[in-house]
Amino acid sequence: FICLITQMEDDDIFSGIGIGAQVDGKVVQTFQKSFLQVQNILDQNRLLINEINQNHESKIPDHLTRNVGLIRELNNNIRRVVDLYADLSNSFAKTMEVSSEDSAGTTKSDGRGGQKRFKSS
Repeated sequence: FICLITQMEDDDIFSGIGIGAQVDGKVVQTFQKSFLQVQNILDQNRLLINEINQNHESKIPDHLTRNVGLIRELNNNIRRVVDLYADLSNSFAKTMEVSSEDSAGTTKSDGRGGQKRFKSS
């Protein structure tokens, strides 16, 4: 999925994953940046897991003690990935909301910086 986003043109990204909305370049850059952050954290986690496994197999007390810190770091990284995906999900939902409002036609400001949609009779 990440490769799909980085290889496709800005206008084609969301249609390429089944969403027919046009999204501006800034939104695409934000998604690409977030996915790159996630990928970097996952790569780091792979290295941490390898080191944790090696330390565990060695059964050397200092190595086993080091695993406590490595596992904490791994858990923190997993939390960061979850947070990044939550932010991406929220951004995506807002983008789709704005896109559907733009394509629906009639919108009116609610006075709080947002918009309300009114049904036409």
